[in-house]
Amino acid sequence: MRRLVTLIAAVFALAWSLPAAAQVTIAFHSFNGSMFVGRYPHAFIVLDGTLESNGKRVRENYGFSAKTTGPAVLAGPVDSMILIEDEKWLTKTNTHFTIPISDETYHRIIAEKNRWDDSKGMQYNLGSRNCIHFVGRMAQIVGLQVDYPKKLLRKPRAWLNHIALLNPKLDARQVRS
Repeated sequence: MRRLVTLIAAVFALAWSLPAAAQVTIAFHSFNGSMFVGRYPHAFIVLDGTLESNGKRVRENYGFSAKTTGPAVLAGPVDSMILIEDEKWLTKTNTHFTIPISDETYHRIIAEKNRWDDSKGMQYNLGSRNCIHFVGRMAQIVGLQVDYPKKLLRKPRAWLNHIALLNPKLDARQVRS
């Protein structure tokens, strides 16, 4: 009996000491924008978790934006940048849906983000290459159906709600606020 208790204790100790299963998630966010806080509506992604391959902790976010705002944004292409949100903004945004991803998918997302970041010159275009298009590309990488209705190209929250409806397997709620 004593050996059985010792064996059970050893099994529990081993199980307790094993690392938790590593996993990274990608969350799709929108920011409503407000004249009072000086921010335009925006869509971006948040990568969070631990890589299975090496145990590296991941807490990153990326969006695509114009380097400067002003009337030029309305007129056509302007210089672009990858926008990383301060942690304080993450709590003030809408999380539409979150999807677990593999290490391979994480690396594909980072490579795609780097391609958008490395593109030089006037790459941001409010009507054809904005934060919605960037987030849409990331959604495609994780296997979601994506389209870009013209009436939603300046409405990140409404567009992400639309993507949720296009992908019922997400079982995502519609974000209203």
